[in-house]
Amino acid sequence: MTTVTTVYKVTGMSCGHCEGSVSEEISRIAGVSSVKAVASSGEVTVVSAAPLDEEAVRAAVDEAGFELAGQA
Repeated sequence: MTTVTTVYKVTGMSCGHCEGSVSEEISRIAGVSSVKAVASSGEVTVVSAAPLDEEAVRAAVDEAGFELAGQA
């Protein structure tokens, strides 16, 4: 099975709770198998079955209360 790993830049994360919120929302997107958010770097690594629609990722990050700056 092929997977796609994409790293996004998210602004506003400052703690473990922030990482959890972002990870939880992005995990709800269809096809996502893992999410690793790191507040200190602002990077969120997403592994999915296929490339994700950036607007879906943006909406998930927005729902968590943060802003997607784009791909890292």
